[in-house]
Amino acid sequence: MLSMSPYIVFNGEAREALTFYQSVFGGDLHTTTFSEFGGPAGSEQEIMHGQPTTSSFVLMASDNPERTSPRGPGNVTICLWGDDVDTGRAWFAALAEGAQVNMDFAEQIWGD
Repeated sequence: MLSMSPYIVFNGEAREALTFYQSVFGGDLHTTTFSEFGGPAGSEQEIMHGQPTTSSFVLMASDNPERTSPRGPGNVTICLWGDDVDTGRAWFAALAEGAQVNMDFAEQIWGD
């Protein structure tokens, strides 16, 4: 069995994003900073790799120290699927707060 995990690159906001995702999905948050691997002064808060590990998936993220990651709406899409509708609705509501929602949480014609 293969699994796929999203990996999101941020311009200095990875810690904030990972903490938020952990608050939504739960799990244990593991982070490594650039300074832990000899990065320059000032990189103590820059995330080299981070992930909140849950019982069902892993979401990974890092900061781009050169700040060349795309910004603005449309650079990340999160799709939720599965048979636990209540959890799906709770995740969607938490992720949608303050975000631009392109499609409401609902059964889709391409779903089961």
